[in-house]
Amino acid sequence: MSSTRAFAKVAPHVVPAFDRAVHRLTRGRVLPSARMLPGVVLTARGAASGLARRTPLACMPEDGGTWVLIGSNFGRPGHPAWTGNLLAHPDAEISWKGRDVPVRARLLTGEERAAAWRAALEFWPPYAAYQARVEREIRLFRLERREGGGRAPGNGTEHGPN
Repeated sequence: MSSTRAFAKVAPHVVPAFDRAVHRLTRGRVLPSARMLPGVVLTARGAASGLARRTPLACMPEDGGTWVLIGSNFGRPGHPAWTGNLLAHPDAEISWKGRDVPVRARLLTGEERAAAWRAALEFWPPYAAYQARVEREIRLFRLERREGGGRAPGNGTEHGPN
């Protein structure tokens, strides 16, 4: 069902809002969409505004304590805004299993991207349907832990996805 066009039309409006609300109410302990796939709440600075933006996202955890984020945008034409935010401001924070983790995002390219894409397709095959529907190459980011803590740079204000 998640690879259908109907899901792609409805999910971007329903899933993130529901995830954000439940995540906030449970103080980071519950992320409903993580019942299907592992998930994080990414806090990154808006590319233009610089304000903190919180976005619930599916992720692919990797051995060694890194995560891959897939900018599929549910198979819709444009890149999701959070990918532009990470390109502009790679230092961010994720909420992972109720813990805040400072991270640095790196856009994957070349063979590194190809290997991560193969792993993503094994992990969640509907990504292939998303890629087939769009002309753009879906962006993949690897998140690596960074030293330090606290909120992602910004004013600390919570906002919806940018």
